[in-house]
Amino acid sequence: MDTDVIVVGAGPTGLMLAGELRLGGARVIVTELLEAPTGQSRGLGFTARAMETFDQRGLLPRFGDLETSPLGHFGGVQFDYTALEDAHFGARGIPQSQTEAVLEQWATELGADIRRGWELRDLTDHGDGVRVTLATPEGEKHLTAAYLVGCDGGHSAVRRAAGFDFPGTPATRGMYLADVVGCGLKPRFLGEKLPNGMVMAAPLGEGVDRIIVCPHGTPARDRDQAVTFEEVAEAWRHITGEDISHGRAEWVSSFTDATRQVTEYRRGRVLLAGDAAHIHLPAGGQGLSTGVQDAANLGWKLAAEVTGRAPDGLLDTYHAERHPVGARLLSNTRAQGLVFLGGEEADPLRELFTELLTHDGVRRHLAGSVSHLDIHYPLPGGDHPLLGRRLPPRALRTAEGATTTTALLRHGHGVLLDLADDADLRRTAERWKDRVVAVTVSADPADTRTDPFTGTAAVLVRPDGYVAWTSTDDQPVTGALERWFGPAAQSPAAARR
Repeated sequence: MDTDVIVVGAGPTGLMLAGELRLGGARVIVTELLEAPTGQSRGLGFTARAMETFDQRGLLPRFGDLETSPLGHFGGVQFDYTALEDAHFGARGIPQSQTEAVLEQWATELGADIRRGWELRDLTDHGDGVRVTLATPEGEKHLTAAYLVGCDGGHSAVRRAAGFDFPGTPATRGMYLADVVGCGLKPRFLGEKLPNGMVMAAPLGEGVDRIIVCPHGTPARDRDQAVTFEEVAEAWRHITGEDISHGRAEWVSSFTDATRQVTEYRRGRVLLAGDAAHIHLPAGGQGLSTGVQDAANLGWKLAAEVTGRAPDGLLDTYHAERHPVGARLLSNTRAQGLVFLGGEEADPLRELFTELLTHDGVRRHLAGSVSHLDIHYPLPGGDHPLLGRRLPPRALRTAEGATTTTALLRHGHGVLLDLADDADLRRTAERWKDRVVAVTVSADPADTRTDPFTGTAAVLVRPDGYVAWTSTDDQPVTGALERWFGPAAQSPAAARR
């Protein structure tokens, strides 16, 4: 094999996956069609859960000062996301190009091999590995690997070549996206609905405005048909009556409301993540954020598989856990599209959402859905509220001093939190010390947020930050360690026998 894993696509999902694989000890080659980043940024931020995912790897400081807001929207209806503890609308104003640059630097530092200008032409799954054919600047080349992951976007070549089913609803309308200069537009952060469509505008600084133009009755265009600024300016004039044709566009693009999801995230030795697995109407930065979380879920599992440490069935939990998350994403973005982009026929729906959002329970539900903070993987082992959920960010105390739940996850290992100073528990975990770090902790009294550890004396956390076991479970910790991290290492005495 040339490598353990080939990742096709160097967008946020592919780069996040490359870093996660390297943390888990897997060799990885990332191939990317583009010879250099375009600098274009469809996305301008990420959700609260994506922020936590970046933070657990120590990446947030690389983004500089991050702006978050308690106020967000659902389908254009504004409400306060802090109805749910730790929730907010996510990081705003972070160009996707910056996210990609941060992740590429991190993955490269960890040893990922990123090859640009390499285009996938064909792939063959041989059952015990994958062989790919690529067009490169030096001519046709072939690579072999144990596994291949398609992170190559909504028009994924991997998805088509591997024969994944991709059902859903086709596009019903075409819309435009552009960064324009010299137009001096008034901000329309939540969008403005007008008889002929909806427009959004947000200043990006230095005279640049990001605009989204959603005219009624415009059919979806062929993906190979180029978009011109003249088309975008005419659509803006048709909706708003304002003339922006005197400005210029740094770049323009189009998108649709097509909604699709593959029926399986894995076929043999080929897997999909991010937009290659699910496409939807852009709403609240959820696409990029879901792709990053797909990568965080898959990376440690696939690394364990290729390095021979994975227990039976571990890799199958990727589809089992992430496919329902993708399906729920598609549901909420379709609902937002109906509320936000519909004409007069959707007015009663918007009025109903406005009324419903006066209720705390509705606000908490929608805040959790769009921020992704309510993700719950149904795991066996009892009913403690932490089980199957991400360990929330909290301050902790150890014998060595202060730390956080986030900092303990930095190196991509599993973590066993001993909250009762249980020496027997730590001795048991010692047999998995190459995969799981056991640490005695207590809650920091200076952290006044809800104590998530109530009712449990120990918590086992997977490398992706999700809780796999608590001491309230009838199953001993050894069962959970074997389920998620494989058999214990032999002791030196057992190895000699």
